[in-house]
Amino acid sequence: MAPTTTKQWTVSGTDKGFDGLGLNEAPIPKVGDNDVLVKLHAASLNYRDLIIPKGQYPFATKFPVVAASDGAGEVVEVGPKVSQWKKGDKVVTLFNQGHQYGPMNVAASTTGLGGVLDGTLRQYGIFNENGLVRAPQNLNYLEASTLTCAALTSWNALYGLRQLKPGETVLVQGTGGVSIFGLQFAKAAGARVIATTSSKEKAEVLKKLGADHVINYKEDPNWGETARKLTPGGAGVDHIIEVGGAGTIDQSFKAIKFEGIISVIGFLSGANTQTTVISTLQNVCTARGVYVGSKALMEDMVAAIEANDIHPVIDKEVFDFEKTKEAYQYMWDQKHFGKVVIKIA
Repeated sequence: MAPTTTKQWTVSGTDKGFDGLGLNEAPIPKVGDNDVLVKLHAASLNYRDLIIPKGQYPFATKFPVVAASDGAGEVVEVGPKVSQWKKGDKVVTLFNQGHQYGPMNVAASTTGLGGVLDGTLRQYGIFNENGLVRAPQNLNYLEASTLTCAALTSWNALYGLRQLKPGETVLVQGTGGVSIFGLQFAKAAGARVIATTSSKEKAEVLKKLGADHVINYKEDPNWGETARKLTPGGAGVDHIIEVGGAGTIDQSFKAIKFEGIISVIGFLSGANTQTTVISTLQNVCTARGVYVGSKALMEDMVAAIEANDIHPVIDKEVFDFEKTKEAYQYMWDQKHFGKVVIKIA
């Protein structure tokens, strides 16, 4: 018999920070004709989840909302008109439920889980059948729960505008989820990877994951020129996954190759920068904002994860569902390496 209620973590608004996160119980609506009821086994956190209750998220939100976009689970019930899924299927959530294929548009940008639509930090959730993607067969639920946002964003950066080619050079910044996935995807494609970090311990882990060069940006503040010198003929980097914002964008422009692509994904070091759009002309490059990706891109990514047996890097600390608030604080304090995961079932 299908459950009738679910426990869930809800963000009430932006005035209380993490204290606006509350655990409550809610009824499960009736499964609609094209809907799927999913028993969620795991969810993972992104920087975006942390800044939504702090009122710093630049995209659409609607409160109260069940938190988080990333989740993996199993289908326990399907509506009568559902054709894509059956009971027992293992699935992961699509970040923007309305972004099925092609370029992002305004309508799709307002369908983000955990922002406008109820997210994944709940025991059971109803999703439209188009809002789910098959989970990779080589991953468990904890690993699969990390793919929705960070992995797909990274995949879009490398394949959404101009596809990464073997032998090209990719630069990733730090050891957050997007950067680690970028490193893994780039190595699987036969690319060279330059990574930046601030600690010797993290540098060793990055090398074990396949980074060809690691630059400590605290020891080398002019790391952009250093990265350029590490590329064939000193021509520059083909793809940069830019997550830092104001503190890193100037160096990214120093590192980028003519006709290279800087995928602007985050602003961990702030959003106010002196760099202007003229820098794209001066460096003959493309700077592109990336807002996760489509279902079609995610299906390609899942196929690549299976073919290359890629396993997401998960932080050593996996949190129980009841400890969700502690997980938020743990990630905010930057104690993590890789993805912070919450075990639901």
